[in-house]
Order: sequence, then C-alpha cells, then structure tokens
Amino acid sequence: MTTYLLAGGGTAGHVNPLLAVADALRARDPEAEVLVLGTREGLEARLVPERGYELLFVDKVPFPRRPNPAAAAFPARFRRAIAQVRAHISARRVDVVVGFGGYASAPAYMAARRERVPFVVHEANARPGLANVLGARSAAGVGVAFEGTPLRGSRVVGMPLRREIVTLDRDALHAEAAAHFGLGPAKPVLLVFGGSLGAQRLNAAFGEGHGAGWRDVLDAGWQLLHVTGERSELPDPGAAGYAVRRYVDRMDLAFALADFVVSRAGAATVSELSALGIPTVYVPYAVGNGEQALNASSAIRAGAAVLIPDAEFTGDRVRAEVIPLLSDDARRAAMAAAAASVGTRTGTENVVEMIDEALRESGRG
Repeated sequence: MTTYLLAGGGTAGHVNPLLAVADALRARDPEAEVLVLGTREGLEARLVPERGYELLFVDKVPFPRRPNPAAAAFPARFRRAIAQVRAHISARRVDVVVGFGGYASAPAYMAARRERVPFVVHEANARPGLANVLGARSAAGVGVAFEGTPLRGSRVVGMPLRREIVTLDRDALHAEAAAHFGLGPAKPVLLVFGGSLGAQRLNAAFGEGHGAGWRDVLDAGWQLLHVTGERSELPDPGAAGYAVRRYVDRMDLAFALADFVVSRAGAATVSELSALGIPTVYVPYAVGNGEQALNASSAIRAGAAVLIPDAEFTGDRVRAEVIPLLSDDARRAAMAAAAASVGTRTGTENVVEMIDEALRESGRG
C-alpha cells in the first residue's frame, strides 16, 4: 500500500488542485492512504475534512519579508515545523510527498529531504511562490501550470482541475444552464465575473449607473450573465437578457452557457477557461506581484485572449474593444481554437504520472 502526503493550502488556489490530485489517487487505488498536510488557519482546515481526507497539521510559519521580531524567531519556528512534518512522515510511513505551495509546503519539502522520501512540486501560478522556488532545487519532479514559469527543472503539466470542469459537456448542458440563469437558449451569452468576491472594476464597467456597459452588450444582440460578488451592492435593473447574480455555486453551468468571457486572471480561472476553449478578455487584478498578468500571458501569446489593464478597464473601453469582439464571429472562433491549444483537461493525470515517476525512481513504486 502506498502512502501519499499532499502538502499545501491557505487559499483555494492551493487547496483545489491538491484535492483534485487526492481524488484521482484515491479513485485509482482505494487501498492507498492519501493524507493531507496543512495549517489550522488555512482554507484546507475546512475543505479537506469535508472531502473525507485526514488532515495532518503543521505550524504556519511565514517567511520573513523584513527584519523584525518575527524574523528573529523564524529559524527556531521553522525548525519546529520541519520536525512536525518529519514526525508525520515517519509515523505514517509516507512514501512520497507532493507540494502545491503555501505555508505547509516549505517544511514538507525540507522534512521529506531529511527523511529521504521523494517529493514532487506543483506550481499553479506563472510567478512561483518562495516555498516552491526552494523546493524545486531538490525535488524529484517539478510541474507547472503555465509555459515560462521560472522553476528549476520544471515541465508544463497543466492545472489539476475540478472534476465538474474536466467532464463538462457544454453543449449537453446548454439548455439547462440557460434555464438556470433565466436566459434564452438561442442568443449568445457574455459571462462577466471577478471571482468569489467580485471585481469592482468589472462591475463599474458593466453595471447600472457606472457607464451601463450591459446596455451595449444587449444592443449587440447578446445576453449578459454578470456575477458581481457576494459583497457587491450593484443594482439589478431587471432587464431581459441581463442576469445579475451575487454568487454562483454552479460555475460549470455558467461556463456551459458562456460564449465569451470577461474575467480576472487567477491561475485556476485561466486554466479552466483555456481547458474549455472559451475566448476571454482578461482584466488582471492589479494588487500583488503581478502574477495574474503573467498567468494570462501564454493564452494571450497564443491568441486565445486579450488583456486589458485594470486601470484602463472602463465602460468606454468595453465599447471600444469588447463589443466589437462580440460581433466578430471569425475572431472569436480563432480565439476559441487557440484557447484549446494552450489549455488541458489532463492536468490531474499529468501530476499523478509525475508522482508515479518519483516513486519508481526512488524504488518505492
């Protein structure tokens, strides 16, 4: 029996690909033991047990960014975290460690190396996090979601995606999706969304009272599905063909309905839209270290998407760039074909193969 320890968490961007791989390992071999390493503070503390996996804990020890009392205490705290993971590896007889970034991964990589257990790294973002940069130096395998991600020895494996996305048949679900959102099945649909919290810039460009870009979409003969975010107070004008939703728990139906998309450029979003072959205008979130623009870069280079900087995304820019795309069937068809060429639905299988290679090379497989 093989024992896997999957390390990662903190955000959905780390937890969701981890769970996709965990599900694949368990489905392939129900006798295998699939354990997850995370912190008590991260999203994994809720999502992992809900999915039926045992969660082993490690202390959350952020890497210091500047000299302060926390930086002085870091070495001792990090050594303690490594010791915690070494104890888990030894007690549970772990055969291989798989890290997805986040606070749990750095001590997991160090512990695996000291316990002489092979470990594999997966990086979801085009700009890698520090934990994965360090782990890649001595990993048995390094997989990345996007071409050009600067990690030593890496190969592009894609993103492990949610099962409902991997198996999505957009044509088969189209009528159900239209009924679900109260839109007509015959007219094309533009989907606008900015993640679970929404995106103020996107809402302002399309919403009532902020340039009213939704009217231009409808005038172009399209319908608009606008996911504004749970905290948004954007009013719903109640116009036929314009569906306003604060939150959507069936994004598979939203994707089944969408003929074109305007969205942020989180790693999972870019990976899912590319895998489904949906042409997109990306408006990268401007806060952070610029990783969203990098996430979208391979799709843009391939001609699958257009990028508009956040600060420039206004109602006028919608009319100048987005609305003409809605009327250009040939351009959108070319973008859809390009999206399918850079996307993949086999990211989970590719990561599992990388894990199997690490096990074989270590003599544990």
